[in-house]
Amino acid sequence: MQAFQALGVRLRDFQKAALETWVQEYRGDLGIALTDVVGMDAFLADFDLYFAKLFDGLRHDSGDPFVWGEKAIAHYQSLKIDPRSKMLVFSDALDTGKVLALYRHFAGRAQTSFGVGTHLSNDLGPTPLSIVLKLTRCNGQPVAKLSDSPGKALPVDPTFLAYLRQVFAVPA
Repeated sequence: MQAFQALGVRLRDFQKAALETWVQEYRGDLGIALTDVVGMDAFLADFDLYFAKLFDGLRHDSGDPFVWGEKAIAHYQSLKIDPRSKMLVFSDALDTGKVLALYRHFAGRAQTSFGVGTHLSNDLGPTPLSIVLKLTRCNGQPVAKLSDSPGKALPVDPTFLAYLRQVFAVPA
C-alpha cells in the first residue's frame, strides 16, 4: 500500500487507490486489508461502506490489538455491517498467551485469525532478528509508514513524513 504514496494519485487518496486496485486485481480473493500504513484511525476514515463490504476483514500489525479490534468492530457497526461476518487477523508479536486472550476477548463478536510467526519459529530463547523489509522510496519519491506502534517507525525523509502526518492528521 505504501507504494501508492508515489504512484501518481493525490497523497490523500493513496489508501483508497491501493484498496481499489487490490479489489480489481484479486476480484474477491485475498480480501484482508492491512490497516497500519498511516494508522488505524486514518485507515478507517478511508475504509467506507464500499470497501467494508468488499473486503473479508482487516489485519492488525501495530498498536494495541484490543483497542484496534474494538475500533474495527465499532467501525463495522457504524456502517451497519455485522462484525461477526468479518475477520480480524492479528499478526503483531503474538505468542500463545496473547492469542488466547484475543480469541476470548473477541469470541462471538467477530471472526478471528492469528498469524503467529516469530514465537512459533523461534522458541529457543535468543532474541529474534527483525527481518521485515520496508519500502522507503518508490519511483524516486519518498514513502513512509505511520505505524500505530512507535517502535515500528522507519527513518524516512523528515519533510515527507511531516507532510504525510499533516495530510492524515496524525500527531507527531
